[in-house]
Amino acid sequence: MVSKEQILQWLHAFAAAIEQNKDYLTELDAAIGDADHGINMDRGFKKVILQLPSVADKDIGSIFKTVSMTLISSVGGASGPLYGTWFLRASTDLAGKQELTEQDLLGVFQAGLNGVIQRGKAQLRDKTMLDVLSPAMVAFAKAVDEGRGTVVALQQAVTAAEQGLKDTTPMLAKKGRASYLGDRSIGHQDPGGTSAYLMLKCLLEVLEN
Repeated sequence: MVSKEQILQWLHAFAAAIEQNKDYLTELDAAIGDADHGINMDRGFKKVILQLPSVADKDIGSIFKTVSMTLISSVGGASGPLYGTWFLRASTDLAGKQELTEQDLLGVFQAGLNGVIQRGKAQLRDKTMLDVLSPAMVAFAKAVDEGRGTVVALQQAVTAAEQGLKDTTPMLAKKGRASYLGDRSIGHQDPGGTSAYLMLKCLLEVLEN
């Protein structure tokens, strides 16, 4: 089970990881984007942290919805709508829930992924956050199906996400600002994929502790 307290810890941990990696994310984005991914994400998650006390007594679905609305309203570029949609879709079946089973978590990953696909209109190998979230979801689902338990399933998801992230480097970007660069987008790690990897890694670290 993943408790509401762990979900709140995860959001704080992710916000801290974004702050710590703000310059790195912006550097990655400078190579193939608008050079603002780290700055935008940091601004958005600082606002999320300010909002969390007002929903700390609510269910996990309400917490995710608040995260979603805050990101959509405060993060510029593609990141706000994509992360906002991830959290909004992830919240769909969580009304009233104070803790999540591994099946709930699988639903969160699946719904969030579907939201990102619909919102961003990206496909696998387009060099986007999808190339990190999709293999992670597949690995998590397989481990849950095999009865591995939440932490092991998440470890396997993060391993798959890390490989997915590495695999973005040789890809040709086909979406967003990076796609305008054509072949010059090859050889650079995707910034959105990097923040998506940090999101999953932070959840794992909270659950391992």
